[in-house]
Amino acid sequence: MVSYYIYYRVRTDISRAVAVATIGRLQAALTRRAGVTGRLLQRADDPQTWMEIYDDVSDAAAFDAALREEVEAARITSLLTDDGKRHVERFVPCA
Repeated sequence: MVSYYIYYRVRTDISRAVAVATIGRLQAALTRRAGVTGRLLQRADDPQTWMEIYDDVSDAAAFDAALREEVEAARITSLLTDDGKRHVERFVPCA
């Protein structure tokens, strides 16, 4: 099983409600396609830094493809600073 931690900075000129709704649609699409439910967090000391967490991904290749396609379909990068840069980290349980 793989856990995904994806963090990025949301633009200050984007409505928080719009950004939350957009990420919510992304996560709902990923749940439908990959069966993985995501969580959305914000950094405690910087409300513009957000993190999506997806735990217990059993098929990383299929999830990667779904994630890539759904991020593009939802135009997620238009919400972000740094030219839409999303930092994706993948973790597995320690042996």
